[in-house]
Amino acid sequence: MIEAEATAEMLLMTGAFRSPQTIDEPIEHTLVRAVLDGEHDRFGRLYELYAPLVHAVLLARVPRDEVDDLVQDIFLHALKKLHTLRNPTAFGPWIAMIARNRAMDFHRASRDTVEVDEHTAVAKPLNRTAKEVLDLIRQLPDAYRETLVLRFVEGMTGPEIASRVGLTPASVRVNLHRGMKLLRAKIGAVA
Repeated sequence: MIEAEATAEMLLMTGAFRSPQTIDEPIEHTLVRAVLDGEHDRFGRLYELYAPLVHAVLLARVPRDEVDDLVQDIFLHALKKLHTLRNPTAFGPWIAMIARNRAMDFHRASRDTVEVDEHTAVAKPLNRTAKEVLDLIRQLPDAYRETLVLRFVEGMTGPEIASRVGLTPASVRVNLHRGMKLLRAKIGAVA
């Protein structure tokens, strides 16, 4: 009996044997639980992991000069409402939805009207600025908008996008493909 205990202890110390309590769980789950248990400094790690996602969601929807402030507002809101998150591993899709809702709220609050006349529509050269391309991306459907911004602005790979927003890698590939096709058509149509 003593030999069995010594062997089990040795296996635990070397990591060759893992107890059911040490099964790996997603980092989001661990971090969310820690923050809810009072370790508020752990929320900084969630920020590091998900700020690019929130940034991309907002960049696809609101003016560039508003994005940074909105990112901060969203994470502050998320910290206050973290206790309402039912599944800690769904932190990415949850905060992405908060960002989408905040972008809609932004547009509801700031309805500027612009008068359009004959001189407003001017032919654009084929060499577009990043702002012009981003404006064209903002005209695409939501799924394509976010995926393209996450890929080309935030530099995330397809699998990274999938894990952050809760889609399958195949869905992300389809969204990137279709989004690029629509964007190319828009660039050609506007040129």
